[in-house]
Amino acid sequence: MQPDQDWEAAEPGVARRLVALGQRMMAIRVRFSEGAEGALHAHPHEQITQVLRGRFRFWLGARELELAPGDTLLIPAGVEHGALALEEGELLDIFSPLREDLLPPSPERV
Repeated sequence: MQPDQDWEAAEPGVARRLVALGQRMMAIRVRFSEGAEGALHAHPHEQITQVLRGRFRFWLGARELELAPGDTLLIPAGVEHGALALEEGELLDIFSPLREDLLPPSPERV
């Protein structure tokens, strides 16, 4: 998947775009090609993920879940998680506090 304007490549077949930024939370849309993976990882942020379109298999700690459009998943801080796109799809990820590693460069942050 090639990123469009305002979309940046995240992993093979995965692109993301910041859509909202507050003082203590942020929202990112994430597009997946069919078969693309969001690698297993953990971070100290709480995360809510909602499936906007497509079907996904998620790993959340020791659990494996399959989610479809409209399904929402709460990912507690520090819990290892990852995803596999069973078909082309898109997620909305909401983080609190801000994920500094996902913020776009700005003069204040350089």
